[in-house]
Formats: sequence, structure tokens, C-alpha cells
Amino acid sequence: MVESYPIKQVIDDQGNVVDASNKDLINEELVLRAYFHMYRIRTFDKKAKSLQRQGRIGTYPPFEGQEAAQVGSALALGEDDWLFPTYRDHGAMLTFGADMTRTFLYWNGRLEGCVPPEGKHIFPAAVPIATQILHATGASWAEKRKGTKNIAIAYFGDGATSEGDFHEGLNFASVFQTPTIFFNQNNGYAISVPFERQMNSKTIAQKGVAYEMPSVRVDGNDFFAVFFEMQKAVERARSGGGPTLIEAVTWRTGAHTTADDPTKYRAEGLGQDVVDPIIRLERFMKNAGFWNEDVVTKAHLEIEEEIEAAVKAMESYPKANVEDLFNHVFAELPDQLQEQKDAYLHLLGGK
Repeated sequence: MVESYPIKQVIDDQGNVVDASNKDLINEELVLRAYFHMYRIRTFDKKAKSLQRQGRIGTYPPFEGQEAAQVGSALALGEDDWLFPTYRDHGAMLTFGADMTRTFLYWNGRLEGCVPPEGKHIFPAAVPIATQILHATGASWAEKRKGTKNIAIAYFGDGATSEGDFHEGLNFASVFQTPTIFFNQNNGYAISVPFERQMNSKTIAQKGVAYEMPSVRVDGNDFFAVFFEMQKAVERARSGGGPTLIEAVTWRTGAHTTADDPTKYRAEGLGQDVVDPIIRLERFMKNAGFWNEDVVTKAHLEIEEEIEAAVKAMESYPKANVEDLFNHVFAELPDQLQEQKDAYLHLLGGK
């Protein structure tokens, strides 16, 4: 089955073009835009990890190593499309237009972090595994029924494909031919469980066969491979061709979250042969003559200033009220939750 789903690649680890079928579509504007967003979300990710270690935000799920997959997919979307992320897809959210201050606020426990900018169809990050797949399918079906050309993308990891929601979402999308893109980032691990221990399927792309759904595997560390396959899927969805399943094969460089220790389940040195997606793009830029030191330096400074301003704005908000977890779920708290709330208040000194 692996042979039926070869990994599509446009540039290799050294930045050389290995598939020239879309070469005419690669221009300086696209390349610089891709580099800007990939460097921007990498810098955001590093800052977020630093803030967590300093106790300035809560537990945080890093996405380092998955920048090409997130940026390549998000840049192929239209302004009015829908984006349904997991807790590890804030890079895609930022690329699609999410507010950076609010993104930091989300990881600082404030409700404002769930609110997208006016006019942007970005759902709050789904922490339960695979639930967003159903939401994306429903939203895209609604757009189809309304007669628009808008589509929805659902992001999810390899672990989500073992959930019932994944199969129900794909089945519904296939039956009703909804304009949905199911975008899997196969980063090798579902928390601590390696891919081969979680399923007997050799690929995730092959799971689309059961639903008569077009599916493809791409090199998730190759921006161009992701971007061009996404464009095909987007066009298919807009033109009434139905859903697509995309498996972006990538690598989670760090821990599942900042509360995790990957040395407990990943052998030392595992993944060291994976070339960083930003380094790969930089190599391509230099090979193609698109590297401009002045432009790159200016972009780095602009990004750093934006991030520092967003952190400052985030920290100007009052600390999140933990009681909100209890006060806005039930009209009357069940006994168990009331006990938890009382225990929390007791820890605060009976406040």
C-alpha cells in the first residue's frame, strides 16, 4: 500500500528542485512570503516555550518542525474559508490571520484567546482528539447548501485517525461530497505512541480508499509540496469535486507538550536525520537566487518586534479567573465539581 501512496516532493533536503511540474509557479513573491510566515511562527513557538518555562503562560504544545506543513496549507486557503485547528496548529492559525496577542492569551488561560478577528472563520483549538473533524465537515456542508464556494480545512494528527470522529467525518463528507480538506500532520507520534504501534496501516492516506476519497501523501517538510497539493485540493473542493485527505509526513522536533519528556519514549538521536523545513527552504532560496540578506534581516526584526509587542499586550491583561471553569458550564454545579471548586478556593485561602 505504501507504493500506492509515494511521498510527493518538490525540493529535496539540499533545496534542489526534484519535481519541476510546478516550477513556473514558484516566484520570488511566493518564496519570500513562505519564508516570512515560517520564520514568524518558528519565532512565536520559541517565545511561547520560553514564556512557559518562566511561568508566564500555561502548558504549551510546541510545533517546531511542522512549519512547512502549517504554512503551506494555510497559505492556500481563501479569506472566507474555515479553519479548524488542533491545539498544535496555532502556526496555521497565525498564518491564516489569527491575532498574535489573542493566541498568547489562549495559552495564558483567557477566554479572549478563543475569539478570532472580525470576519475570520477560525474555530478555537480543539483539545479533544478529532472532534474538529466533524465540525469542519458540518461547516463545509453548510457552505455547500448555501451555494458559496467556501471550503473548510480540518487539521489533525495521526492519533486522530484512530478515533471514531475521523471515520464519521470522512464518511459524511464522502456521502454528501462536502468541500472539506482533511489535513493530517503525521509527525511520527501520538503523544508517546509511535505511528507503527498505533495502527497497522502503512499510511494514513490509504484510509481515504474506504470512502472513495482522493488522498495523497506529501513531504510535510517541503513547503512547495504541501502548498501545491493543497491548491489542487482547494480547487477540487470549490468546483464541487468533494473532499480530499492529505497526509503531510513531518516530524515533531520536541515534546508533545511542555509537560512531556520525550526521552522517556524516543531513542536518543531519533529524528536527527530530518532536515529542518526552514533550513531546506533557505537552501532553495540560495540555490534559486531568491536569498536577499537585507530583506531577510528586515523580516527578522519585524517579526521579533511584533512578538515582543504581542507578549507585552498579553501580559497587560488581568490573570485568568480559574472560577470561570466552574461558573459557565452548568446552571447548578454537580456535587463533584462543587467539591473541586471549594477545594480550589480553599487553596487560595478561602477567597
